[in-house]
Amino acid sequence: MSWKRIWSIVRKEFIHIRRDPRTIALILLMPIMQMFLFGYAVSTNVEHIKTIIWDQARDQRSRELIQALVQSNYFDVVAYVESHDDIRGWVDRGKARVGFVIPADFSRRIDRGETAPVQVLLDGSDPTTASTVLSAAGAIVQAKSAQITAVTLERRGMASGKLGLPRIDLRPWVWYNPEMKSVNFNIPGLIGVILQNITMMLTAFAVVRERERGTLEQLIVTPIKPFELMWGKVIPYIIIGFADLLLAIAVGILWFGVPVHGNLLLLLALSFIFLVGALGIGLLISTISRTQLQAMQLTMFLVMPNILLSGFMFPQDAMLGFIQKISALIPLTYFIEILRAIILKGVGIGYLLFQVFYLLVFGLAIMAISALKFRKNLE
Repeated sequence: MSWKRIWSIVRKEFIHIRRDPRTIALILLMPIMQMFLFGYAVSTNVEHIKTIIWDQARDQRSRELIQALVQSNYFDVVAYVESHDDIRGWVDRGKARVGFVIPADFSRRIDRGETAPVQVLLDGSDPTTASTVLSAAGAIVQAKSAQITAVTLERRGMASGKLGLPRIDLRPWVWYNPEMKSVNFNIPGLIGVILQNITMMLTAFAVVRERERGTLEQLIVTPIKPFELMWGKVIPYIIIGFADLLLAIAVGILWFGVPVHGNLLLLLALSFIFLVGALGIGLLISTISRTQLQAMQLTMFLVMPNILLSGFMFPQDAMLGFIQKISALIPLTYFIEILRAIILKGVGIGYLLFQVFYLLVFGLAIMAISALKFRKNLE
C-alpha cells in the first residue's frame, strides 16, 4: 500500500470538491442550518396557546381566574365568545386550540362553599398541545382553588363550620381525538410528508437523468415543444403521487385504525393542488442540477426544514416567533393542516379557504418559474 498514491487520490478529490460550488455550499450551510433548526424548532415546551374564553359569570372572580391563565404564559386569549358553537368554530378553523367555559354561577358556588366547575374544551388532534393544556390548566386551577380555600378558612377562623370548603373543578372535554392517540396525529402528517418527498424527489431526477444519459439532446431536436416535454415529464409523477396518496391513506385507515371524519373526495381534490407545488419544486431542482447527486443533495436540503418546521413532528406553538413565520411560508405546513382538519375534524372547504388559497398561489407560481427555467435550459 502506497500512501503517496492514496494522497494523490485525496488531493484529486478535494480539487473536484473545490470546483463544485454547490457541494461547497452544502458542506458549509448544512451543519449551520441543522444547528439552528434543531436548536429553535425542536421543542415540546408549548407556550402562548391560542385560547377562547366564554365567561358567563363576568365578575371579579372569573376575571381573576382568566388573569391567572394569561399570566402563566401558557394561554393567550384571542377572543371572548358567547356559546359552545363559537368555540367549536374557532377550533375547527385552527384559530384556537382550547376554550374555557366559566359558568354564570361560578362566584355564587364559591360563596356557598360548593364546587365551581370550569369546562375546558380541547383540540385533541394535537395530543402534545392538548396534554400541555391539561397539565398547565390543572396546575393553575389547583393553585387558584387553594388560594380561595385559604381565604375562606382565614375568614372563618380556620374552622370549616357548617359550610363546605369551596374549590374549582376543571372538567376537560376533548374533541376530534378523545383518547389523544398520537398515531391519529402522526399519520395524517406522515401522509403529507411521504407525498411531498416522493413526488419532489422523483421529479427532481427526471430532467437530470435525461441529461446524464444524453437523451435530453435527442428530445430537443424532435418536434416536441418545451411545454409539451415538461408536462410529459410531470404527468407520470402526478399519477404516481395519487397512487401513493391512496396507498398511504389505506394503510392509515386499515392498519393503524385512524378514523376519517371528512370527505375523501375533497381531500383528493386539495391534494392535487399540493401535488402541483411539490412537482414544481422538484422540476425546479432538476433544472438547476447538473447531476443526480446534486439533485439529491438539493432535495435533502429542502426536506429537513419541511419536516421540522411544518408541524409534522413538533407543535408550532412551541416554536419561536420568527421560526413560526418561516413555517408559515412552507406549503407542507398548510397541507398537513388540511389533512388533519379533514381526517380528524371532518371540516369542509369553508374552514380551509386560506390554506387552499396559499397552496394554489404557491403551486401556480412555482410551476411558472420552473416552466420558464425548463424552457431556458432547453434553448
